[in-house]
Amino acid sequence: MTRSLPHQWLIEQQRLGHTLCLVLDSEHEHPTRQALLKSSRPDQYLSVYGQTQVADLADAGPFVFSFDRPGDEHINELLNRPDNHWGWLASLPKGGLPTLVKHWRERLIIGERPHQALYRFHDNRVLARALKHLPVEAYPAYLGPAISVCYWQGTCWASTYNPAPGEYPLPDSPLWLQVPVTPQQAKQTRFLNARRFLLAEHVQAFASLAEQQNPDAWLRVTLDQAEVWHWQAPEQLEFLLTQHLQAPAQALAPYWQVRSAESPDEHFERVRLMAAFWQGDMPP
Repeated sequence: MTRSLPHQWLIEQQRLGHTLCLVLDSEHEHPTRQALLKSSRPDQYLSVYGQTQVADLADAGPFVFSFDRPGDEHINELLNRPDNHWGWLASLPKGGLPTLVKHWRERLIIGERPHQALYRFHDNRVLARALKHLPVEAYPAYLGPAISVCYWQGTCWASTYNPAPGEYPLPDSPLWLQVPVTPQQAKQTRFLNARRFLLAEHVQAFASLAEQQNPDAWLRVTLDQAEVWHWQAPEQLEFLLTQHLQAPAQALAPYWQVRSAESPDEHFERVRLMAAFWQGDMPP
């Protein structure tokens, strides 16, 4: 496929009478989002996180825009830099923007409390990987009202048609959540979920940390430590984050270090008990 595929796709979808749509990663494309907000009518955009339980993250969450011109300058600027992973394009029935946003809001939160996470549907890498692994008959429940999608899949542009666009309930066991992810995607997902956890549960402490150092850099270093120790379970990550957040500028106490022949679970349980003892949460 050539680099002109998205332009051809946009022209063809409009010729067929469909609404053109951009799913934008607002967090990393803030200037583009602001420019689109200024040039769009109120009925041409929606925040996906708005009116959901993560509405406090709406400013950093994905926005969906409909637009009228295949040659829109803001869209062209995005198409010229696909490796920035800004999101993807979709075509919809006329007036289908609210339905598409409703569709993804219903698929946004994955997992059970207290170990819920956000599904990064707006990441073109997530979309491309799901469509690569899903059987065609699973496309409708995944893509919902989208008639067709166009996205960068790492080395080239691709487009995929939905065989039965429409509104579908969330399956009990969504196949797209069983798609294997790359180590890089898993690491980025852990980072985003960890930051969401800190903003939701420890916002004041996280804000204080930001006054002293770069909070994202601190978070990445802390998660790298968790990876070295093979602490990847939600309760292990939450424990490390909350404990380290109490004194983020200080090194962890010596008893945190792994001992010879100690398994990750044994290491975690020992450190958890030691931390509780030194903090007076349990008797000696």
